[in-house]
Formats: sequence, structure tokens, C-alpha cells
Amino acid sequence: MDKFTIKDMNLYYGKFHALKGVNLNMPKNQITAFIGPSGCGKSTLLKSLNRMNDLVEGCKITGDIRLDGEDIYGNIDINILRKRVGMVFQKANPFPMSVYDNIAYGPRTHGIKSKAKLDEIVESSLKDAAIWDELKDRLKKSALGLSGGQQQRLCIARALAVKPEVLLMDEATSALDPISTGKIEELCLKLKNQYTIIMVTHNMQQALRIADNTAFFLLGKMIEYGNTDQIFSNPREKETEEYITGRFG
Repeated sequence: MDKFTIKDMNLYYGKFHALKGVNLNMPKNQITAFIGPSGCGKSTLLKSLNRMNDLVEGCKITGDIRLDGEDIYGNIDINILRKRVGMVFQKANPFPMSVYDNIAYGPRTHGIKSKAKLDEIVESSLKDAAIWDELKDRLKKSALGLSGGQQQRLCIARALAVKPEVLLMDEATSALDPISTGKIEELCLKLKNQYTIIMVTHNMQQALRIADNTAFFLLGKMIEYGNTDQIFSNPREKETEEYITGRFG
């Protein structure tokens, strides 16, 4: 069952043609990774999936992007889309408030006022992000006092608090040490039972370790897409092979 389907998608920033004829189906409850050199369109595509690119002046998208069969560029409510499709960025960006308020922020904006309900959401989100034990005694303390790895898991918990269906991760571990990275990779493997995860990563080993499917991008085009093991062990395209073996990029 596909969660996202993309057909003949093109994206332009003004006259610059940033994504060219992308066709891609991303299955539900799996991890899909986008790999490729910097500036090849991976993050641009990721941000199109919850319409973050709407905020970029002169950005125009053609083609068809559907979430569970519904056209996300049709008359969908963008707030509901962003509730269904959460995002975690490269640099952890906790709000300058307590750990508790970071997690409760989204549910409150969606109308949840009951303290008991918010307590329950905060606890379950932090547990889902595998950081409850580390933070349960620090809920009232500022999130800015946490380590980088903790801040990033807090941001994952914050994204999970509104019960999304999809989690977009834009190089979510690139600024972290190997131990924190390992924790987030383990977390992703656990979360895919409940969520569909789509990640941009510069780290090919990370894609190989945790992604079910991998798409390789080059200069705005998707060169190859398939099962991760197949992409890495037996790529069909010469460019994919050259990138994976480190001959360019």
C-alpha cells in the first residue's frame, strides 16, 4: 500500500528547473531514503510533501502528489496536511520553552486543553521518541539546556505529539555524534510500525542500515529507485554505481 505517490512532478524556482519529471511511490510503514550529492533536489522534494515549499517565493510545482490518494496540492487544508505529515529538520530547533511545553505546543494549537490529556500526550510522545527516561525529571526545564542528540529526539517527540501519519526527516542526524545517530536510527526502525518515514540523508551507510527503499537523485532527476539492498549491491544505472562506490559526489 503506497502512502505517497508522485507522478510527473516538476518543480521550478523562478526559471530554475530544480526537480525534473519525478515519479515515485512510497509505501506505507516503510522507511524511504533519498540519497545523492548536495544540491540535487532531495530536500526540495521532501519539503514538497508537506508543502513547505509554498513558503518559497517563485516556487512552482506541476504534476501530481498524492497522500493516500488525495491530491495534496488540491483543496486540502494545509494545516491538516502538516498535522498528517510532520517534519524533523537537520538542525534541532526546540522552542525556547520547557520540555513539556515543546511537546504540548502542537496538541494545544489543535485544541487540546485538558491537562490530563496533555500530560498523557507528553509522556507517550517522549516514550515513542525513546527519551522519556532521560527527560521525565526535567519536563519543566528549558529544552535549550539539552544536548544536541536529546534536542533532536525532543523534536521527533514534538512531531509525534500531533499523531502524524508520515514523518519527514531532513538529514536529521547529520549534526549528531555516532551514539546519538545510532539512537535515532534505532528509533526510526521502531517507529515505522506506526508511521511512514521519508528521510533525506547524506550518509549512505545510514540508508543501507535502516531504509527499506532508496531513491538516488542527481541534478534534479531521480536516477534510480528501488529496494535498498538492490540499489547498493546491484544498481541498474551507471551514475548510481559511481556515486555509491565514491567515484563522484
